[in-house]
Amino acid sequence: MTMQLTKKHCVPCEGGEHPLQGLSLQKYISQLHTPWEQRDGGRKIYRAFKFKDFAGAMRFANQIATIAEQEGHHPDLHVAWGKVGVELWTHVIGGLTENDFILAAKIEELQR
Repeated sequence: MTMQLTKKHCVPCEGGEHPLQGLSLQKYISQLHTPWEQRDGGRKIYRAFKFKDFAGAMRFANQIATIAEQEGHHPDLHVAWGKVGVELWTHVIGGLTENDFILAAKIEELQR
């Protein structure tokens, strides 16, 4: 059995790694508790989180920033009134790694 993603920590990726694809990618997607959209042919994942107002969205974005700093892995955040869009991928390899799913799982936990 795989270790729960929220119990893991991101590890530095310096390139040379292959992005997750096919069954490996699906294995990680299935471990997330909410639907994340695959983008750019499965090279990125995205999810929009909804809030009652801009202040709630900003609080959530700041919580994500704290986790991202702790993990050393940073998403692209798109903050708007009542909404935070989160896009994840490992820039150095141009695709998804376990780090992206660790961070996605920890972001999901913020709303549980």
